[in-house]
Amino acid sequence: MQVRLSGLARRPVTGENHGVELTLLGTGAPAGLPRPDCPCAACATALGADVRAATALLVDGALLLDLTPGAAFAAARAGKSLGGVRQVLLSHPHDGPAVEVPAGLPAPGRVPDGRELALLTGHRVRALAMDAGGTGYAVTGPDGQRLLYLPPGSAPAGVEDGDVGTYDMVVADVMGRPDALARLRAVGAIRPTTDVIAVHLDHDVPPGAELRRRLASLGARAVPDGTTLVVGAYEEVPDVPRRTLVLGGARSGKSVEAERRLEAFPDVLYVATGGLRGGDAEWAARVALHRERRPGSWRTTETCDLVPLLAEDGAPLLIDCLSLWLTDAMDSVGAWDDAVWADGGERALRERVRQLTSAVRAARRTVVAVSNEVGSGIVPATASGRRYRDELGRLNAAFASECEHVLLVVAGQAVTLRG
Repeated sequence: MQVRLSGLARRPVTGENHGVELTLLGTGAPAGLPRPDCPCAACATALGADVRAATALLVDGALLLDLTPGAAFAAARAGKSLGGVRQVLLSHPHDGPAVEVPAGLPAPGRVPDGRELALLTGHRVRALAMDAGGTGYAVTGPDGQRLLYLPPGSAPAGVEDGDVGTYDMVVADVMGRPDALARLRAVGAIRPTTDVIAVHLDHDVPPGAELRRRLASLGARAVPDGTTLVVGAYEEVPDVPRRTLVLGGARSGKSVEAERRLEAFPDVLYVATGGLRGGDAEWAARVALHRERRPGSWRTTETCDLVPLLAEDGAPLLIDCLSLWLTDAMDSVGAWDDAVWADGGERALRERVRQLTSAVRAARRTVVAVSNEVGSGIVPATASGRRYRDELGRLNAAFASECEHVLLVVAGQAVTLRG
Protein backbone atom coordinates (compact mmCIF):
# COMPACT_ATOMS: atom_id res chain seq x y z
CA MET A 1 0.00 0.00 0.00
CA GLN A 2 1.39 3.39 -0.97
CA VAL A 3 1.35 5.94 1.84
CA ARG A 4 1.23 9.44 0.41
CA LEU A 5 -0.41 12.37 2.16
CA SER A 6 0.55 15.15 -0.23
CA GLY A 7 -1.98 17.55 -1.70
CA LEU A 8 -4.52 17.06 1.05
CA ALA A 9 -7.83 18.65 0.03
CA ARG A 10 -10.20 18.29 2.94
CA ARG A 11 -13.87 18.47 2.11
CA PRO A 12 -15.14 22.07 2.49
CA VAL A 13 -18.32 22.58 4.46
CA THR A 14 -20.89 24.22 2.18
CA GLY A 15 -24.61 24.83 1.84
CA GLU A 16 -26.82 23.42 4.57
CA ASN A 17 -24.13 20.96 5.68
CA HIS A 18 -22.61 22.99 8.51
CA GLY A 19 -20.40 20.26 9.98
CA VAL A 20 -19.79 19.35 13.59
CA GLU A 21 -18.19 22.12 15.63
CA LEU A 22 -15.51 20.82 17.98
CA THR A 23 -13.89 22.96 20.69
CA LEU A 24 -10.81 21.53 22.37
CA LEU A 25 -11.06 22.79 25.95
CA GLY A 26 -7.74 21.08 26.67
CA THR A 27 -5.23 19.10 24.62
CA GLY A 28 -2.77 17.88 27.24
CA ALA A 29 -2.10 14.69 29.15
CA PRO A 30 -4.25 13.97 32.23
CA ALA A 31 -1.69 15.81 34.40
CA GLY A 32 -1.50 18.71 31.95
CA LEU A 33 1.55 20.32 30.41
CA PRO A 34 3.71 21.44 32.07
CA ARG A 35 3.24 18.82 34.74
CA PRO A 36 2.98 20.24 38.27
CA ASP A 37 6.41 20.46 39.95
CA CYS A 38 8.17 18.69 37.04
CA PRO A 39 11.70 20.08 36.43
CA CYS A 40 12.21 18.50 32.97
CA ALA A 41 13.28 20.56 29.94
CA ALA A 42 10.00 19.96 28.10
CA CYS A 43 7.94 21.25 31.01
CA ALA A 44 10.28 24.20 31.48
CA THR A 45 9.77 25.28 27.85
CA ALA A 46 6.00 24.68 27.74
CA LEU A 47 4.97 28.34 27.69
CA GLY A 48 2.21 30.38 26.08
CA ALA A 49 0.30 28.37 23.47
CA ASP A 50 2.25 25.26 24.50
CA VAL A 51 0.62 25.22 27.96
CA ARG A 52 -2.06 22.53 27.81
CA ALA A 53 -4.80 21.50 30.21
CA ALA A 54 -6.03 17.91 30.37
CA THR A 55 -7.85 16.97 27.18
CA ALA A 56 -11.59 17.61 26.98
CA LEU A 57 -13.78 18.05 23.90
CA LEU A 58 -16.96 20.08 23.51
CA VAL A 59 -19.02 18.89 20.53
CA ASP A 60 -21.58 21.35 19.13
CA GLY A 61 -22.05 22.76 22.64
CA ALA A 62 -24.16 19.69 23.49
CA LEU A 63 -21.74 16.83 24.17
CA LEU A 64 -18.74 16.97 26.52
CA LEU A 65 -16.16 14.23 26.12
CA ASP A 66 -14.17 14.00 29.37
CA LEU A 67 -14.72 16.26 32.33
CA THR A 68 -11.53 17.96 33.51
CA PRO A 69 -10.70 20.56 36.19
CA GLY A 70 -11.62 24.05 35.07
CA ALA A 71 -13.71 22.90 32.09
CA ALA A 72 -16.25 25.70 32.56
CA PHE A 73 -13.51 28.36 32.66
CA ALA A 74 -11.81 26.81 29.64
CA ALA A 75 -15.08 26.97 27.73
CA ALA A 76 -15.58 30.61 28.70
CA ARG A 77 -12.06 31.51 27.53
CA ALA A 78 -12.89 29.89 24.19
CA GLY A 79 -16.11 31.91 23.94
CA LYS A 80 -18.30 28.90 24.64
CA SER A 81 -20.68 27.84 27.38
CA LEU A 82 -21.36 24.49 29.00
CA GLY A 83 -24.96 25.54 29.61
CA GLY A 84 -26.22 23.58 26.60
CA VAL A 85 -24.40 20.33 27.41
CA ARG A 86 -26.86 17.45 27.50
CA GLN A 87 -24.42 14.55 27.88
CA VAL A 88 -21.01 14.12 29.57
CA LEU A 89 -19.07 10.99 28.65
CA LEU A 90 -15.84 9.76 30.17
CA SER A 91 -13.12 8.00 28.20
CA HIS A 92 -10.33 7.46 30.71
CA PRO A 93 -9.84 3.97 32.16
CA HIS A 94 -11.10 4.83 35.63
CA ASP A 95 -14.46 4.74 37.38
CA GLY A 96 -16.45 7.89 38.03
CA PRO A 97 -15.64 11.51 37.37
CA ALA A 98 -12.13 12.75 38.02
CA VAL A 99 -13.37 16.12 39.34
CA GLU A 100 -16.41 17.67 40.93
CA VAL A 101 -19.26 18.12 38.47
CA PRO A 102 -20.06 21.81 37.91
CA ALA A 103 -23.61 22.91 38.68
CA GLY A 104 -25.96 22.45 35.76
CA LEU A 105 -24.01 19.68 34.05
CA PRO A 106 -25.52 16.19 33.82
CA ALA A 107 -23.76 13.42 35.71
CA PRO A 108 -20.86 11.96 33.69
CA GLY A 109 -21.29 8.46 32.36
CA ARG A 110 -19.77 5.92 30.05
CA VAL A 111 -21.34 4.08 27.12
CA PRO A 112 -20.69 0.30 27.21
CA ASP A 113 -18.38 -0.95 24.47
CA GLY A 114 -20.24 -1.56 21.22
CA ARG A 115 -23.36 0.30 22.31
CA GLU A 116 -24.71 3.42 20.62
CA LEU A 117 -26.23 6.45 22.29
CA ALA A 118 -28.63 8.73 20.38
CA LEU A 119 -28.92 12.34 21.54
CA LEU A 120 -31.94 14.58 21.04
CA THR A 121 -29.65 16.98 19.16
CA GLY A 122 -29.33 14.41 16.35
CA HIS A 123 -25.84 13.20 17.32
CA ARG A 124 -25.12 9.52 17.61
CA VAL A 125 -22.28 8.27 19.84
CA ARG A 126 -20.90 4.75 19.54
CA ALA A 127 -18.49 3.36 22.15
CA LEU A 128 -15.41 1.53 20.90
CA ALA A 129 -13.36 -0.97 22.89
CA MET A 130 -9.72 -0.05 23.54
CA ASP A 131 -6.69 -2.31 23.93
CA ALA A 132 -5.45 -0.59 27.10
CA GLY A 133 -8.62 0.26 29.00
CA GLY A 134 -10.92 3.20 28.65
CA THR A 135 -13.49 3.91 25.97
CA GLY A 136 -13.22 5.47 22.54
CA TYR A 137 -16.14 7.40 21.06
CA ALA A 138 -17.23 7.61 17.43
CA VAL A 139 -19.51 10.63 17.07
CA THR A 140 -21.72 11.10 14.01
CA GLY A 141 -23.21 14.56 13.59
CA PRO A 142 -26.73 15.35 12.41
CA ASP A 143 -25.41 15.93 8.86
CA GLY A 144 -23.26 12.79 8.81
CA GLN A 145 -19.79 14.06 9.67
CA ARG A 146 -17.81 11.52 11.69
CA LEU A 147 -15.43 12.21 14.57
CA LEU A 148 -13.36 9.64 16.46
CA TYR A 149 -11.98 10.42 19.93
CA LEU A 150 -9.56 8.02 21.68
CA PRO A 151 -8.42 8.10 25.33
CA PRO A 152 -4.74 8.49 26.31
CA GLY A 153 -2.43 5.52 25.90
CA SER A 154 -4.98 3.47 23.94
CA ALA A 155 -5.68 2.16 20.46
CA PRO A 156 -8.90 0.65 19.09
CA ALA A 157 -9.25 -3.08 19.68
CA GLY A 158 -10.61 -5.39 17.00
CA VAL A 159 -10.96 -2.84 14.20
CA GLU A 160 -9.60 -5.44 11.77
CA ASP A 161 -12.72 -7.55 12.32
CA GLY A 162 -15.40 -4.95 11.65
CA ASP A 163 -16.51 -2.25 9.27
CA VAL A 164 -15.45 0.96 10.99
CA GLY A 165 -16.09 3.29 8.07
CA THR A 166 -14.13 6.46 7.38
CA TYR A 167 -13.70 9.37 9.77
CA ASP A 168 -13.52 13.05 8.86
CA MET A 169 -11.50 13.80 12.00
CA VAL A 170 -9.56 11.66 14.47
CA VAL A 171 -8.54 13.10 17.84
CA ALA A 172 -6.09 10.79 19.56
CA ASP A 173 -2.89 10.22 21.54
CA VAL A 174 -0.75 10.43 18.41
CA MET A 175 2.60 10.75 20.19
CA GLY A 176 1.92 8.06 22.80
CA ARG A 177 0.24 5.52 20.50
CA PRO A 178 1.17 6.16 16.85
CA ASP A 179 0.29 2.53 16.17
CA ALA A 180 -3.36 3.49 16.71
CA LEU A 181 -3.14 5.52 13.50
CA ALA A 182 -1.50 2.58 11.75
CA ARG A 183 -4.40 0.31 12.71
CA LEU A 184 -6.97 2.82 11.53
CA ARG A 185 -5.13 3.47 8.26
CA ALA A 186 -4.88 -0.27 7.62
CA VAL A 187 -8.68 -0.61 7.58
CA GLY A 188 -9.35 2.64 5.71
CA ALA A 189 -10.76 4.50 8.72
CA ILE A 190 -8.15 7.21 8.18
CA ARG A 191 -7.87 8.47 4.61
CA PRO A 192 -5.74 11.26 3.11
CA THR A 193 -8.65 13.66 3.75
CA THR A 194 -8.94 12.78 7.46
CA ASP A 195 -7.83 15.57 9.80
CA VAL A 196 -5.72 13.94 12.57
CA ILE A 197 -5.45 16.04 15.74
CA ALA A 198 -2.97 15.14 18.47
CA VAL A 199 -4.18 15.43 22.07
CA HIS A 200 -3.15 14.04 25.47
CA LEU A 201 0.17 15.76 24.78
CA ASP A 202 2.73 15.12 27.52
CA HIS A 203 6.34 16.06 28.27
CA ASP A 204 7.86 13.15 26.35
CA VAL A 205 8.39 15.39 23.32
CA PRO A 206 9.70 18.99 23.55
CA PRO A 207 6.92 21.43 22.67
CA GLY A 208 7.05 23.87 19.79
CA ALA A 209 8.96 23.16 16.59
CA GLU A 210 10.05 19.64 17.51
CA LEU A 211 6.49 18.57 18.30
CA ARG A 212 5.21 20.06 15.04
CA ARG A 213 7.96 18.31 13.07
CA ARG A 214 7.22 14.89 14.56
CA LEU A 215 3.48 15.25 14.12
CA ALA A 216 3.87 16.36 10.50
CA SER A 217 5.88 13.22 9.75
CA LEU A 218 2.91 11.19 11.01
CA GLY A 219 0.32 13.14 9.04
CA ALA A 220 -1.06 14.87 12.14
CA ARG A 221 -1.10 18.28 13.78
CA ALA A 222 -1.67 19.92 17.16
CA VAL A 223 -3.71 23.00 18.01
CA PRO A 224 -3.71 25.23 21.11
CA ASP A 225 -6.23 24.82 23.91
CA GLY A 226 -9.47 26.63 23.15
CA THR A 227 -9.30 26.03 19.39
CA THR A 228 -12.62 25.42 17.62
CA LEU A 229 -12.54 23.19 14.54
CA VAL A 230 -15.24 22.20 12.08
CA VAL A 231 -15.25 18.47 11.37
CA GLY A 232 -15.04 17.92 7.62
CA ALA A 233 -13.86 21.47 6.84
CA TYR A 234 -10.92 22.19 4.54
CA GLU A 235 -7.59 22.31 6.38
CA GLU A 236 -4.08 22.76 5.03
CA VAL A 237 -1.61 20.36 6.63
CA PRO A 238 2.07 19.71 5.84
CA ASP A 239 2.87 17.07 3.26
CA VAL A 240 4.45 13.82 4.37
CA PRO A 241 7.53 13.64 2.12
CA ARG A 242 7.76 10.77 -0.32
CA ARG A 243 11.56 10.53 0.05
CA THR A 244 13.50 11.21 3.25
CA LEU A 245 17.19 10.75 4.06
CA VAL A 246 18.22 10.57 7.72
CA LEU A 247 21.93 11.12 8.38
CA GLY A 248 23.86 10.76 11.63
CA GLY A 249 26.92 9.39 13.34
CA ALA A 250 27.25 6.22 15.38
CA ARG A 251 24.56 5.90 18.08
CA SER A 252 23.21 9.32 17.17
CA GLY A 253 19.61 8.09 17.10
CA LYS A 254 19.29 8.19 13.31
CA SER A 255 17.64 4.76 13.03
CA VAL A 256 15.16 5.60 15.78
CA GLU A 257 14.32 8.85 13.97
CA ALA A 258 13.79 7.00 10.69
CA GLU A 259 11.56 4.37 12.32
CA ARG A 260 9.57 7.08 14.09
CA ARG A 261 8.67 8.65 10.75
CA LEU A 262 6.76 5.53 9.65
CA GLU A 263 5.45 4.07 12.91
CA ALA A 264 1.95 5.47 12.31
CA PHE A 265 1.64 3.68 8.97
CA PRO A 266 0.82 0.00 8.39
CA ASP A 267 2.61 -2.54 6.24
CA VAL A 268 6.11 -0.99 6.16
CA LEU A 269 8.89 -2.98 4.45
CA TYR A 270 12.11 -2.70 6.46
CA VAL A 271 15.12 -3.23 4.18
CA ALA A 272 18.18 -4.37 6.14
CA THR A 273 21.35 -4.05 4.06
CA GLY A 274 23.75 -5.44 6.64
CA GLY A 275 22.91 -9.15 6.44
CA LEU A 276 23.07 -11.57 9.36
CA ARG A 277 26.88 -12.03 9.60
CA GLY A 278 26.75 -15.56 10.94
CA GLY A 279 28.89 -16.14 14.01
CA ASP A 280 29.12 -12.45 14.97
CA ALA A 281 27.32 -12.32 18.33
CA GLU A 282 27.67 -8.56 18.73
CA TRP A 283 26.12 -7.93 15.32
CA ALA A 284 23.31 -10.38 16.09
CA ALA A 285 22.55 -8.43 19.28
CA ARG A 286 22.34 -5.20 17.26
CA VAL A 287 19.95 -6.79 14.77
CA ALA A 288 17.78 -8.18 17.59
CA LEU A 289 17.55 -4.75 19.22
CA HIS A 290 16.35 -3.19 15.97
CA ARG A 291 13.75 -5.90 15.46
CA GLU A 292 12.35 -5.53 18.97
CA ARG A 293 11.94 -1.80 18.43
CA ARG A 294 9.98 -2.11 15.19
CA PRO A 295 6.17 -2.55 15.09
CA GLY A 296 5.07 -6.15 14.73
CA SER A 297 3.13 -5.38 11.55
CA TRP A 298 6.29 -4.42 9.65
CA ARG A 299 7.94 -6.88 7.29
CA THR A 300 11.71 -7.29 6.89
CA THR A 301 13.85 -8.18 3.89
CA GLU A 302 17.65 -8.47 3.94
CA THR A 303 19.11 -7.33 0.64
CA CYS A 304 21.36 -4.77 -1.01
CA ASP A 305 19.44 -5.03 -4.29
CA LEU A 306 17.57 -1.76 -3.78
CA VAL A 307 16.84 -0.69 -7.35
CA PRO A 308 14.07 -3.27 -8.00
CA LEU A 309 12.41 -2.45 -4.66
CA LEU A 310 12.42 1.25 -5.45
CA ALA A 311 10.91 0.59 -8.89
CA GLU A 312 7.93 -1.31 -7.46
CA ASP A 313 4.73 0.18 -6.11
CA GLY A 314 3.87 -0.95 -2.64
CA ALA A 315 4.37 -0.40 1.06
CA PRO A 316 6.70 2.31 2.35
CA LEU A 317 10.38 1.33 2.42
CA LEU A 318 12.69 1.96 5.36
CA ILE A 319 16.26 1.36 4.15
CA ASP A 320 18.80 0.91 6.94
CA CYS A 321 21.36 1.69 5.83
CA LEU A 322 23.07 3.20 2.76
CA SER A 323 26.54 2.98 4.30
CA LEU A 324 26.28 -0.83 4.43
CA TRP A 325 24.88 -0.83 0.89
CA LEU A 326 28.02 1.07 -0.17
CA THR A 327 30.28 -1.46 1.53
CA ASP A 328 28.59 -4.25 -0.44
CA ALA A 329 28.80 -2.26 -3.68
CA MET A 330 32.52 -1.53 -3.16
CA ASP A 331 33.15 -5.20 -2.39
CA SER A 332 31.44 -6.23 -5.63
CA VAL A 333 33.52 -3.90 -7.85
CA GLY A 334 36.83 -4.60 -6.12
CA ALA A 335 37.16 -1.05 -4.87
CA TRP A 336 39.60 -1.94 -2.10
CA ASP A 337 42.31 -2.95 -4.58
CA ASP A 338 44.09 0.09 -6.02
CA ALA A 339 44.77 -1.56 -9.36
CA VAL A 340 41.18 -2.75 -9.79
CA TRP A 341 39.89 0.63 -8.66
CA ALA A 342 41.96 2.40 -11.29
CA ASP A 343 41.12 -0.16 -13.99
CA GLY A 344 37.35 0.24 -14.06
CA GLY A 345 36.34 -0.25 -10.42
CA GLU A 346 35.72 3.44 -9.84
CA ARG A 347 33.57 3.73 -12.97
CA ALA A 348 31.60 0.64 -11.98
CA LEU A 349 30.85 2.08 -8.53
CA ARG A 350 29.79 5.40 -10.00
CA GLU A 351 27.35 3.55 -12.26
CA ARG A 352 25.86 1.66 -9.31
CA VAL A 353 25.35 4.91 -7.41
CA ARG A 354 23.81 6.50 -10.51
CA GLN A 355 21.37 3.60 -10.87
CA LEU A 356 20.40 3.87 -7.21
CA THR A 357 19.80 7.61 -7.25
CA SER A 358 17.88 7.35 -10.53
CA ALA A 359 15.64 4.74 -8.91
CA VAL A 360 15.06 7.04 -5.93
CA ARG A 361 14.12 9.88 -8.27
CA ALA A 362 11.55 7.70 -10.05
CA ALA A 363 10.20 5.99 -6.90
CA ARG A 364 6.43 6.23 -6.40
CA ARG A 365 6.40 4.61 -2.98
CA THR A 366 7.33 6.33 0.29
CA VAL A 367 11.05 5.91 1.07
CA VAL A 368 12.93 6.66 4.28
CA ALA A 369 16.66 5.88 4.12
CA VAL A 370 19.35 5.97 6.80
CA SER A 371 23.03 6.66 6.25
CA ASN A 372 26.11 7.40 8.33
CA GLU A 373 27.77 10.78 8.32
CA VAL A 374 31.49 10.01 8.66
CA GLY A 375 33.16 12.96 6.94
CA SER A 376 33.42 15.08 10.09
CA GLY A 377 35.62 12.69 12.05
CA ILE A 378 39.26 11.65 12.06
CA VAL A 379 40.92 11.20 8.66
CA PRO A 380 41.28 7.43 8.12
CA ALA A 381 44.85 6.15 8.28
CA THR A 382 44.54 3.89 5.22
CA ALA A 383 43.89 4.59 1.56
CA SER A 384 40.93 2.20 1.53
CA GLY A 385 39.44 3.92 4.57
CA ARG A 386 39.77 7.33 2.96
CA ARG A 387 38.26 5.95 -0.25
CA TYR A 388 35.23 4.64 1.64
CA ARG A 389 34.81 7.93 3.49
CA ASP A 390 34.93 9.91 0.24
CA GLU A 391 32.55 7.59 -1.61
CA LEU A 392 30.05 7.63 1.25
CA GLY A 393 30.10 11.42 1.21
CA ARG A 394 29.40 11.39 -2.52
CA LEU A 395 26.64 8.82 -2.13
CA ASN A 396 24.96 10.79 0.67
CA ALA A 397 25.06 13.98 -1.38
CA ALA A 398 23.66 12.28 -4.49
CA PHE A 399 20.89 10.52 -2.55
CA ALA A 400 19.99 13.68 -0.62
CA SER A 401 19.60 15.61 -3.88
CA GLU A 402 16.69 13.31 -4.78
CA CYS A 403 14.89 13.64 -1.42
CA GLU A 404 12.28 16.18 -0.38
CA HIS A 405 13.35 15.91 3.26
CA VAL A 406 16.88 15.51 4.68
CA LEU A 407 17.65 15.31 8.41
CA LEU A 408 20.90 15.25 10.38
CA VAL A 409 20.62 13.59 13.80
CA VAL A 410 23.12 14.72 16.43
CA ALA A 411 22.95 13.45 20.02
CA GLY A 412 19.39 12.28 19.43
CA GLN A 413 18.28 15.68 18.12
CA ALA A 414 17.10 15.93 14.52
CA VAL A 415 18.15 19.00 12.55
CA THR A 416 16.29 19.64 9.31
CA LEU A 417 18.64 20.24 6.38
CA ARG A 418 15.93 20.23 3.74
CA GLY A 419 12.15 20.17 3.76
